[in-house]
Amino acid sequence: MEPSADSSASPFNPLVVLELVSDTKEEAIAWLLRRIRDPQQIGGAGLLVEKLGLGVRGEEKDNPNLFLVGASRERLLSGAEDVGLFKEYSDGSMRGFTCANKHNFKDFKGDGDSFLSMAECQYIIKHELDTLRAKDETHVPGYSHAKLYPGKSIVRRLLSKGILIQIFPLHHKEELKRLSFSWYKKVKLSLQPLDDIRHYYGEGQALYFGFLEYFTFALVPMALFGVPYYLFDWEEYDKYVVFAVFNVIWCTIILELWKRFSASLAYHWGTLSRKKAFEEPRPGFHGILGFNPVTGREEPLYPNGKRQLRIYLVSLPFVLLCLYLSLYVMMIYFQMEGWALSIYDQDPTFWTGVLIYIPSIIYAVVIEAMNLIYRYAAEFLTEWENHRLESSYQNHLVLKVLVFNFFNCFASLFYIAFVMQDMVLLRQSLATLLITSQILNQIMEAFLPYWLQRRRNKKMIRKVQKRRTLGDKELPLEEQVRLEADMSTYLGTFDDYLELFLLFGYVSLFSCVYPLSAVLVVLNNVTEVYSDAFKMCQVFKRPFADPAANIGVWQLAFETMSVIAVVTNCALIGMSPQVKAYFPDSETQLILWIVAIEHGLLAFKFILTFLIPDVPKHIQIKLSRLEFESLEALKNKKMLEASEPRKDIQ
Repeated sequence: MEPSADSSASPFNPLVVLELVSDTKEEAIAWLLRRIRDPQQIGGAGLLVEKLGLGVRGEEKDNPNLFLVGASRERLLSGAEDVGLFKEYSDGSMRGFTCANKHNFKDFKGDGDSFLSMAECQYIIKHELDTLRAKDETHVPGYSHAKLYPGKSIVRRLLSKGILIQIFPLHHKEELKRLSFSWYKKVKLSLQPLDDIRHYYGEGQALYFGFLEYFTFALVPMALFGVPYYLFDWEEYDKYVVFAVFNVIWCTIILELWKRFSASLAYHWGTLSRKKAFEEPRPGFHGILGFNPVTGREEPLYPNGKRQLRIYLVSLPFVLLCLYLSLYVMMIYFQMEGWALSIYDQDPTFWTGVLIYIPSIIYAVVIEAMNLIYRYAAEFLTEWENHRLESSYQNHLVLKVLVFNFFNCFASLFYIAFVMQDMVLLRQSLATLLITSQILNQIMEAFLPYWLQRRRNKKMIRKVQKRRTLGDKELPLEEQVRLEADMSTYLGTFDDYLELFLLFGYVSLFSCVYPLSAVLVVLNNVTEVYSDAFKMCQVFKRPFADPAANIGVWQLAFETMSVIAVVTNCALIGMSPQVKAYFPDSETQLILWIVAIEHGLLAFKFILTFLIPDVPKHIQIKLSRLEFESLEALKNKKMLEASEPRKDIQ
């Protein structure tokens, strides 16, 4: 391996991998490594870099341009202060880490070797690489088309021009083995090791698995309530009214309690009061070079008016066209449903009884296919809209995908419930859609990744063993890095939250008609925990930690669904013969009563939002105390600075 600049001062511990294209020009490589190694005082990142060897295989097709990046202990501690990392203080509170007060932090012992987790170290290195900026270079050496200007992020430019293939953090074999064993390798009735997940993968991943676990436990009362309910013939007695009322209260309370639970987790993990980092432009963002008054640097600028035209004249019409196509497919499904029912009515046999479910199964498969195709189209359009910030890109993508998925998955159920008013068909369609979508998801998310990973691992181990003489099965570092480089890239929690959003919709909107839906979702979520855990540990590259304080825009999405659930369940209550019997002569009076009750429930929901604090009281007190101490320290510092000139005068 190529020695690093500071390897004599500090032992090299590889944390992050940089992979450049195999034919990268030597001058570009030398320039990039120099900039990464240069001290911060002269504009470098102050990190350690070594080139990865070819390993035991040494095959010609192996990419020679893989580089391992690490950092000295002192550099990581100063980086922790730069990114605003919060750690537990000696008094038990969570405070922003500073090198000056490092010995006052609870877990800082000796030189602080084990103070930062590996995930935190990798996040710090990623931050330092992302903020490595061009000085007076006009272009990447050897690539005149890869333009640079003062202040431009070097790594983002290399990524956007295809010179840098990927950056990813390395797995830690022993830590991963311990986490895998406690997380998914043994079937047990216990909570997930959220602190261990957060320690290894970061807060964003831990919050997703925390929400998945919370959602599963929140469904248990509804599942217990639904099983005996299902055993009675509610078609005859119209018993779903009570279940609909329970539904309305349930979906209101669980989301409010989740906000408190997530705030407790975020405080415990040090992200609740952490300041959000200043967002840099996305790697794919492009525009005409101009002056940014916020940063004081030259960078690409893109007219907001032009972006709005793209959104409203292209993206919006495309989404509406997709919604129309979804509606058209839904009407074809109803024609197929009518055809199957007519055959059953003419000849009611076992096989014609099975035929009744075939249209719903086909429609469920088509829905999943349409959601997948639309997802790719939505990503392409959102990329084409050229959003400057990643948060803006994600918000527009989430909005597009949620609108289409909601319409595509639930339009037929709303049509059956409120236009056809056929509760038997509604129950059948809901059950078929829910069960079919869960089976397809389990195949795509559990069995397929498991098979692909076993195949990839066996192939790699066979190749290694051809050149090996040692008997142990542990892969050497070179082979481990190349194995991880070939793994699939984890694309974030978007699809995971989307799946939970749709399941929440099935349960909160129409489970009063099919009470077993909560039971099915609980079973799905239990298997989801194990399949997602397996994918994180064995299938995907390790993602960089995301210091999240909550589930972000998904909280708003779930709350919006809960509002729709209140309206839907009130409408279903109004349609029941039990309620209609109280208004035999006036349908208008019934509608007015239902609307009044629905408005009352919505008012109750929003009152609950204000009555239940998002952050528990004891955490609010700790945050207020920390803010008070910060203000007092700032005041004392100013008084000290003001007294020093007076001493000089005397």
